[in-house]
Order: sequence, then C-alpha cells, then structure tokens
Amino acid sequence: MIAGVDEAGRGPLAGPVVAAAVVLCKDSIPGLDDSKKLSAKRRAALEIEIRERCRWSVGVSSVEEIDEINILQATMLAMTRAVEGLGVDPETVLVDGNRLPQWRYRAEAVIGGDALHPCISAASIIAKEHRDRLMLEADADYPGYGWASNKGYGSAAHIEALNRLGPSPLHRKSFAPVAQMALI
Repeated sequence: MIAGVDEAGRGPLAGPVVAAAVVLCKDSIPGLDDSKKLSAKRRAALEIEIRERCRWSVGVSSVEEIDEINILQATMLAMTRAVEGLGVDPETVLVDGNRLPQWRYRAEAVIGGDALHPCISAASIIAKEHRDRLMLEADADYPGYGWASNKGYGSAAHIEALNRLGPSPLHRKSFAPVAQMALI
C-alpha cells in the first residue's frame, strides 16, 4: 500500500496550508496529473472520482500555526495529519518535493512527484480543491481581498486590497508584505 502526499498553499499571503494523502484504488483513474496542469473542470471531476474510489485524507495547518512554527514546519505538520488521517499505515509514503516530515513512515521525497506518480497527482488534486473551497468560503467572510479568484496569493489586486483594507485574521502575519504592514 503506497500513499501519495502533496500540499497546496505554501506560498499565499492568506489562508491555511493543506496537505492530502491518497492511496489509490486498484483500478487506475485516467487523467491524473499535477493539479496545476489540469483545468478547474477536469480537476473537480477527478476529485469526485478520487474521493469516491480511493482512500484519502486531508490535513490542515492554520494561519496561526504557520505564523508560530513557520510555513515549512506547518506544511510538514499538515502532511503528517493527512497520512495519520488515512486510518491505515501505508508501506511507503511518496511525498512531492525535496523534504520529508519526521515521522514513523517509510517515505521518499520525489521532486516533481505530482507529475510522476499517480498517487501524488491524486493528492495534489485533493489538496488544491480542498484549499480552493476554503478560500472561496473565506472570500464570503472577508470580502474585498478577491480570494475567490486569487486564492490568497499575492496578486496585484490582493496587494492593493491589503493596502486599502489592512490585514484580515486570515493573513499570514509572518509573510511579507503583511509582516511589514504590522510594523507600520
């Protein structure tokens, strides 16, 4: 049993970081790829199929955790939560990227793994779709930042809104330019 793990949301100025772990079903799911290479429509359809046919779990690290322990450690924490949420111990965990959490699982970091291993591709899709939904909900709670479209990333419109409205509770205070605003 091999689990794939990937994250979404390391770089944005706002919102949590989300990791997903997926153990693929025995039958293949055609079209799995890095979530960034898929259209929103295709990603949504694949997410439904993965959730219905595979063992999966999501782990989240909050904005407060990101600011307290840093984004790298918060990402590792979210990955650990995702794997532990599977309810089974995988024989091996394949993690997209070049770092691994310190955990009890046999694991391998795979640079570009979301395009190489279908289980990591599936995790990439689940993590991105889950985080995108969280940011859509946050957009309704904190209007004006454009999170429905920018998902918390530092787009020009988001930076302009940040300058106009100031930071929200979902902004990462340890991230520039939010950190500089706190100093003013």
